[in-house]
Amino acid sequence: MSVKNNIRNIAIIAHVDHGKTTLVDELLKQSGTFRAHEHVQERAMDSNDIEKERGITILAKNTAVDYEGTRINILDTPGHADFGGEVERILKMVDGVLLVVDAFEGCMPQTRFVLKKAMEQKLRPVVVVNKIDRPAARPEEVVDEVVDLLIDLGADEEQLDFPVVYASALNGTSSASASIEDQESTMNPVFHSIIEHVPAPIANDDEPLQFQVTMLDYNDYLGRMGIGRVFRGRVKKGDSVSIIKRDGSHKNFRISKMFGFIGLKRHEIEEASAGELIAIAGVEDIMVGETVCPQDEHDPLPLVRIDEPTLQMTFLVNNSPFAGREGDHVTSRKIEARLLQQVETDVSLLVENTESPDVWKVSGRGELHLSILIENLRREGFELAVSKPEVIIREIDGKSCEPYESAQVDVPEDYTGSVMESLGERKGELLNMVNKGDGQVRMDFLIPSRGLIGYTTEFMAQTKGYGILNHSFEKYAPVAEGYTGGRRQGALVSMETGKVTQYAMIQVEDRGVLFVEPTTEIYEGMIVGEHNRDNDLTINLTKAKQQTNIRSATKEHTVTMKRPRILSLEEALEFLNDDEYCEVTPQSIRLRKKVLNKAMREREEKRKKLALKQTEQAK
Repeated sequence: MSVKNNIRNIAIIAHVDHGKTTLVDELLKQSGTFRAHEHVQERAMDSNDIEKERGITILAKNTAVDYEGTRINILDTPGHADFGGEVERILKMVDGVLLVVDAFEGCMPQTRFVLKKAMEQKLRPVVVVNKIDRPAARPEEVVDEVVDLLIDLGADEEQLDFPVVYASALNGTSSASASIEDQESTMNPVFHSIIEHVPAPIANDDEPLQFQVTMLDYNDYLGRMGIGRVFRGRVKKGDSVSIIKRDGSHKNFRISKMFGFIGLKRHEIEEASAGELIAIAGVEDIMVGETVCPQDEHDPLPLVRIDEPTLQMTFLVNNSPFAGREGDHVTSRKIEARLLQQVETDVSLLVENTESPDVWKVSGRGELHLSILIENLRREGFELAVSKPEVIIREIDGKSCEPYESAQVDVPEDYTGSVMESLGERKGELLNMVNKGDGQVRMDFLIPSRGLIGYTTEFMAQTKGYGILNHSFEKYAPVAEGYTGGRRQGALVSMETGKVTQYAMIQVEDRGVLFVEPTTEIYEGMIVGEHNRDNDLTINLTKAKQQTNIRSATKEHTVTMKRPRILSLEEALEFLNDDEYCEVTPQSIRLRKKVLNKAMREREEKRKKLALKQTEQAK
């Protein structure tokens, strides 16, 4: 069967922060895709503001480079398991993967996650051992780890016979040798490995068209566009074709525009053939996984299977006393329209209506996945409130099952005991423990996902910031008995509405850690700190010092006040309990009780206890 030797389609996969995006930067620069005077910013593929700030890839993106007469289509994928929906779709478009592994850290949980997906698609890897210049780099051991991982994932002989390139993407150097002295200021070894070892697409241009949509984009002038690969045949601008929908129905339409990719730019094209990655416009309701084919020959490709969500949160219209002060979009109609727009491009997200028109159930792949959505909404001027994240329980073979995650913990030896104890309490099962010899210990756990909700802050405190925790979804298994989750400490709750005074803060700072600064506006029922005991405490932070004309004997004494802890969005979501909301606006992140009035909260609590007692008696 003839192939198109002038095209290669590859996806770059790796654990988060192992250097995928930096490597793509170098491939773009060194391929000659950019003109000599053209400036290329660092991490050029990460176009989203949050991606730039956090240094992570959230959305899969595609680019293309021309190298020695071969067009190499490169797809940069996220490393976080929370964005696994992006990875799965991308792997359908390519014929091989570039696996990037850190020369010091080696194979990590997300390396396993993304590689497992690639092995299921029967893709052959090209391994790039990156950061070869790191102190304590151990490239040969890392390659052995990759071999062990591939065997563990059931790779065949061809997949195990992979080429290895050793590189430092940051310095723009690479070589086929593991020795740092052999590094050359070129990415040619990477390019040559791709051309030599990644299969070329089959040349079946003369067969009927098959084009599958794997990514979506939106253009103000053209509307929704479908990005994907031409698996078979040819397609021209202006062609009348059919799209086979996810439910099996079909719809005829005309291709109004077509685009190809080169470098970071998209350019209009008139025609495309098998093996090419293109974007098409012309049909409003195009969706991921759908197949475009001739009107007289409907032959859809198998639908792209996406892992289902494991975590859900309640999103609701902000109804706090400060609602509508800071946001531009505060109505249920606008929030619902924005959530439904997100579902169109994020296939791992699920938005469901509830009995109330102001409340939605939003499900995703993890805390990071949902917190990035919330962060995007607040930056776009939305105001909303969200509940504590909860795992999605499924019925499997008549049993209630919950999601479990594989967690890998790297900690200094001194902290292993406290970490093992805390994860044990959260129903974590220790699978493996290795002393790495440099005072560091690596532990592998299998733990229910709910055991990890809100654990990051506690983990960083336990390990004094030296610990590294990585986790990814493993499987659904029967619900672990005995662990209820939730934080251990109570909350400090405001009893008044007004401005925080320094005098009041000094009076109550021995009761716990405060989350607000002097002059911050607060309202009744707002959470202003963490209590140092396990119950909630209502306090007055608006109390001012009485002014008198009597001189105080202690007037000249200086009082040192503890610095309040200002919570980020992730920390605020981690802190939440079942009876609390996080209020999110463009300028503020506030925690609050669902029931703001103290007397009403106490009545609600009594009613719950009475109902629970009656249920137990009935049993």
